[in-house]
Amino acid sequence: MKLKLIACIAASFLWAIGAQAQQKNYQWLTGATDGVPYKYVSNDPMKTRFYTLKNGLTVILTENKKEPRITAKIAVRAGSNTDPKDHTGLAHYLEHLLFKGTSEMGTTNYAKEKPYLDRIENLYEQYNATTDTAKRRSIYKEIDQVSGEAAKISIANEYTKLMATMGSQGTNAHTWVEETVYEENIPSTSLNKFLKVQADRFRDPVFRIFHTELEAVYEEKNRTMDNDGWKVMEAMHRNLFPTSNYGQQTTIGTVEHLKNPSLKAIRQYFDKYYVPNNMALILAGDFNTEAVVKEVNKQFAYMKPSPVAGYEHAPEPEIKGPVVTEILGPSAENVQIGFRGGPEGSREAMMADLLSTILANGKAGLIDLNLNQQQKILSGGAYLRQYKDYGVFDIYATAKQDQSLESVKDLLFEQIDIIKKGSFDDHLLKAIIANYKLDEIRGLSSNDSRASQLMQSFIANKGEGWIKNVSYLQRLSTITKKDVVDFANQFFKAGNYTVIYKRKGEDKSIAKVEKPSITPVATNDNLESDYVKKVNAMPATPVKPLWIDYNKAIQKGKAGTTALLYVPNKENELFSLYYRFDMGSWNNKILPVAASYLSYIGTDKDPAEAINKAFYNIACNYSVNVGTENTTITISGLQENFEKAARLFESLLLNCKADEAALTALKGRLAKARANRKLDKSAIMQGLSSYAFYGANNPFNYTLSDEELKNLDSKTLIDALHQLTGYKHMALYFGPVSISEASKKIAAIHKVPAAFNDYPKGLTFNRTTQTANQVLFTNYDMVQSEVRWMRNTEAYDPAKELTADVFNNYFGGGMGGIVFQTIRESKALAYSTYALYLTPSKKEDRYSFMAYVGSQADKMNDAIAGMNELLTTLPKSDKSFESAKASLKNDLETDRITNEGILFSYLAAQRKGLNYDIRKTKYEQLGGITFDNIRRFHQQELSGKPYTYCVLGSDKKIKTEDLQKIGQLKTLTLEELFGY
Repeated sequence: MKLKLIACIAASFLWAIGAQAQQKNYQWLTGATDGVPYKYVSNDPMKTRFYTLKNGLTVILTENKKEPRITAKIAVRAGSNTDPKDHTGLAHYLEHLLFKGTSEMGTTNYAKEKPYLDRIENLYEQYNATTDTAKRRSIYKEIDQVSGEAAKISIANEYTKLMATMGSQGTNAHTWVEETVYEENIPSTSLNKFLKVQADRFRDPVFRIFHTELEAVYEEKNRTMDNDGWKVMEAMHRNLFPTSNYGQQTTIGTVEHLKNPSLKAIRQYFDKYYVPNNMALILAGDFNTEAVVKEVNKQFAYMKPSPVAGYEHAPEPEIKGPVVTEILGPSAENVQIGFRGGPEGSREAMMADLLSTILANGKAGLIDLNLNQQQKILSGGAYLRQYKDYGVFDIYATAKQDQSLESVKDLLFEQIDIIKKGSFDDHLLKAIIANYKLDEIRGLSSNDSRASQLMQSFIANKGEGWIKNVSYLQRLSTITKKDVVDFANQFFKAGNYTVIYKRKGEDKSIAKVEKPSITPVATNDNLESDYVKKVNAMPATPVKPLWIDYNKAIQKGKAGTTALLYVPNKENELFSLYYRFDMGSWNNKILPVAASYLSYIGTDKDPAEAINKAFYNIACNYSVNVGTENTTITISGLQENFEKAARLFESLLLNCKADEAALTALKGRLAKARANRKLDKSAIMQGLSSYAFYGANNPFNYTLSDEELKNLDSKTLIDALHQLTGYKHMALYFGPVSISEASKKIAAIHKVPAAFNDYPKGLTFNRTTQTANQVLFTNYDMVQSEVRWMRNTEAYDPAKELTADVFNNYFGGGMGGIVFQTIRESKALAYSTYALYLTPSKKEDRYSFMAYVGSQADKMNDAIAGMNELLTTLPKSDKSFESAKASLKNDLETDRITNEGILFSYLAAQRKGLNYDIRKTKYEQLGGITFDNIRRFHQQELSGKPYTYCVLGSDKKIKTEDLQKIGQLKTLTLEELFGY
């Protein structure tokens, strides 16, 4: 296809998109349900209704019947911006405490518990007012003692367990600059229960089990000090907002304020900001709007209206810089450039968002094409983080080997200059609109996407600006290239920005939050309040589970000589086409490099830049993903552009040609990326874990050596790409056309040989068998320590999956599990902890077990001992076990595998040697699972068994002799872990 023809096709498609965007009229309209007024925006594809109750509570509803579940968010317009100056981090503290229950939930006898809680509150006030170290220690000892007595009456994590029993899959919350949001993903049948519990939760919160939760927040603070990205983000905000809380207060707060919490101040904050005029209940999913409004009105009518003044501040002064900051830490070096944007809903905010997409959109942005595509940097991008009063416009990049951060910064500014001069493709603006439209269509099927958009709108403007969200594409289509150039010249002024250089080095400014002495508290997880019994007894409409009959759900055919699996798309005009190969990097180590190379080369007719632009202009995408044992080519987008996209990719794959300059740059970038991985603690832990499961030669370090990478040549890579479709593979299609039409189109485009080649012989990695305790340690400069317990167990048996699922729910898979309740809630030893019995993905593999604790280094020994106690003896809690089973039952009843998920569910079943939907078998057998089954499982698989302990931390903080007490110690170098 000639470059000129590509441009013509793209131009015709973009004209059509632009024409469509002009045709709709958007306006606010009103209505009422049982006297409750609502408003909505005409032509809103989500058909959202914004209700306002008499007390001022906002209720935002959008129906989506795709699956019998609901994403729920309770949003409060309060975050670190509204923290008191002398109690930063308070909004985040409160978020944690709103999981602790009420006067009826989370307690066995509130009248008996309350005097202890009052005493604890007063002791904290004394503690905060005291500066003498010895006196503070004495007061804290009393806090610890009284808290222990109070805990004997409370029921830890009863809210979380109640939500699990209800079938929630997403119990969580987050606090940020302007918001605190409480999140659940519930079965639609549990909606009335959910509404009652949430109404009571915010009516009557009780701040119990505080000092152990306080320690969890300390751990969270320490984790941020180990996170270089978090430190860069805080520096960006500090520099852009030198006078307001946007930059001068952080979400987790200062160490000094964390050490001196005030329950009275937290209560005052709750009373001030957690009022109906400042809150919204947001639901997206399967429900009846009219019925929901009645129930919400009934449950939340108790709330009393109370106007809330939003955060006000003096305007930030003009930035006269640039303001330059250096951040030191062990992770890879990078540079970020930040500009201060305008208020939400403004034209300036919209233009800044557009500028970020012109710079980086993953395919055809200036940074994508001029820097990433041409491999002038390791990687880079741009985005806008929008707040109510301002935006943070961030342009970032990571340097290549031997490339200074200063030169990378200059390259980023060159892209800004291109916009300011108007030297970018005239088609780019319409292409951006086309791709936004594609994202909008995809987002409609997701409850999470719908609820998140609505939550952001409420936080920004109480939903008043939703009409701008709905009409965004139409408003965007009116912007001209001249508008962009004019705005860029006004926005990107000389010196009005900050530069953050993240350099490798030791950060000596870190002052961790020291651990207080905490006596483990009772969790009473075998008890249940009368309140929870009443909620569980509330009627719920049963939902019928739906299983997949693969013979009916999937149609099989041929596209030429290629096997075709087909599932129709009955929702919209989007398609996904996959070519699936049963070979990967274990068959050919260079295949992942060849797939990367494809992104940077073109054909004899079209350069790589033109091909990427062509895909972006028709709102389509392609990718080549090389796994260890499978390779998947994906082409997706609008069905009307199916043939254009499929032919574009086919031409690229079969006609790609060598580009020596691109290969040289790629090898340099890969070498730098590999070096950077050695600085990434999560990658190091992956390497330790793979070593524990497989030994010295393992999947993680099965990669090209430095010498092999250096000696790679273009011919080898091009041959691998040209020969790829000569190996046996199948086509998978999900889209709106019939199987016969899809088959004809694919056969006409996708050329394959009469007979496929055999796959290269694949490598096999065998799991090790642990015979004695062993410790694998790697040194990393960090405040915390991270420990994993690793063990391989028995060969795959599908009959074992159900027991493993129930065990995970009960033992360590969530906040209601035994592990979380013991390690975090009772003993305050970690912020993050879990334990999972892992089911293999193929029949030839074995089950395995992994547990994790991330704690302060000085608590590591206690944390290891705490986990080992649980691995040795399984605590029994009838209530937790019932909750674990009920949660799994709800999950199975409401789980819906749809769209292309059906195709990949089928392939996953095949890998396990199954030809049926195993969820059906689990559901039928779940009722017969007893606690004795779980106890035997624990005894047979975990209790008294040897483990490989993977420990990551600083050798300055972790003693060798402590590790040697656990088992034989082996200190691994990064070269041993990574294979290069």
